[in-house]
Amino acid sequence: MKHIRDAILENAHLQPGFAELALPESYRAITVHKDEVDMFAGLTTREKDPRQSIHLDEVPVPELGPGEALVAVMASGINYNTVWTSIFEPVSTFGFLERYGRSHPLAKRHDLPYHIMGSDLAGVVLRTGPGVNAWKPGDEVVAHCLSVELESPMGHNDTMMDPEQRIWGFETNFGGLADIALVKSNQLMPKPKHLTWEEAAAPGLVNSTAYRQLVSRNGAGMKQGDVVLIWGASGGLGSYATQMALKGGAIPVCVVSSEEKAEICRRMGAELVIDRNAEGYKFWKDETTQDPKEWKRFGSRIRELTGGDDIDIVFEHPGRETFGASIYVTRKGGTVVTCASTSGYMHEYDNRYLWMNLKRIIGSHFANYREAYEANRLVDRGLIHPTLSKVFPMEESGQAAYDVHRNLHQGKIGVLCLAPEEGLGVHDEEKRAKHIDAINWFRDV
Repeated sequence: MKHIRDAILENAHLQPGFAELALPESYRAITVHKDEVDMFAGLTTREKDPRQSIHLDEVPVPELGPGEALVAVMASGINYNTVWTSIFEPVSTFGFLERYGRSHPLAKRHDLPYHIMGSDLAGVVLRTGPGVNAWKPGDEVVAHCLSVELESPMGHNDTMMDPEQRIWGFETNFGGLADIALVKSNQLMPKPKHLTWEEAAAPGLVNSTAYRQLVSRNGAGMKQGDVVLIWGASGGLGSYATQMALKGGAIPVCVVSSEEKAEICRRMGAELVIDRNAEGYKFWKDETTQDPKEWKRFGSRIRELTGGDDIDIVFEHPGRETFGASIYVTRKGGTVVTCASTSGYMHEYDNRYLWMNLKRIIGSHFANYREAYEANRLVDRGLIHPTLSKVFPMEESGQAAYDVHRNLHQGKIGVLCLAPEEGLGVHDEEKRAKHIDAINWFRDV
């Protein structure tokens, strides 16, 4: 891989001859192993340690199929699905790979005794398969994580509705935490020229997810003046929702878990911030009983901040811990839009507050092709900024996943793959200088 890395660092990938560089037979990749799926049996979620399950392996380069591309990965990132893969929860991802492998002959490549994870990347196209016309070797790209077959009419209006929709690097193999990744060519998007490799990789999954969940008509359809409650507003997902609310003329009410995270939200421009640990909100009396008095106290605090307004849209992703409160504080006719469930999947709420007040719950999952493209365009235009707080070398991906698992981070955690150091890959210094303060919101904490 050294000759490829050197060609990229020397900008030789911008020359026609880059396409002639020989591919290696193998490359480094971050994996989990199929024979270790029971290693955490009997442990609670919190006790499961990604540092024990994540491996750095040398793996063979996969076969390139029609409509696909091999990408040299300069940088990647850690998402919560990386944590789920590494702790084999709620189910082992090898089940996804086995089912995918049975779907058609070429998909058998994905059913392996190891899973290369990672749903973000910024890098350079190495090879393209038959039928790829929009991209060529040497192109600098980022990738969104929607992988679909597009053979069913169900996905033609909204690619997220395709029955063969999968999340690349989570429900497929050959993900972005590696020196090389295999993607469908329609996952690729132009890399923003003012960002470094690690900054460009950071928005990927979370930025597109936030866009569909909050902005798209497939999600909450946020408009100017909406009061938006954002849980985990300084985190990997919430930090993009906070920016989108501010840029879209909405009024974010940012919920965080420390003063440090509250300060990050203020740096982004949010004025209404709730530190739920400092204010002592405990929505559950015990493991089985919620406390409606805490919902009411939380709602009163929101009205105090907003001047009497209730919440139009709740940006939900913690799940079990917060969902009852989210339903309660939403205004009559308002919307709770939910993805993930990092605190638990079995949500409980008082349905009287939903049905009698005509509220809606909308499920949202990643983004379709157009939504992912629009989300990346906002980054490229300098309207949304990467929320990168820390970067690890690929050898320390286990620690990076551990930090996300234990909520020891702010914003997004990046991983250097082929990039030997941070700060590389910028081609528009003028644009970068214009946005450098915002780019560093999370790095200066």
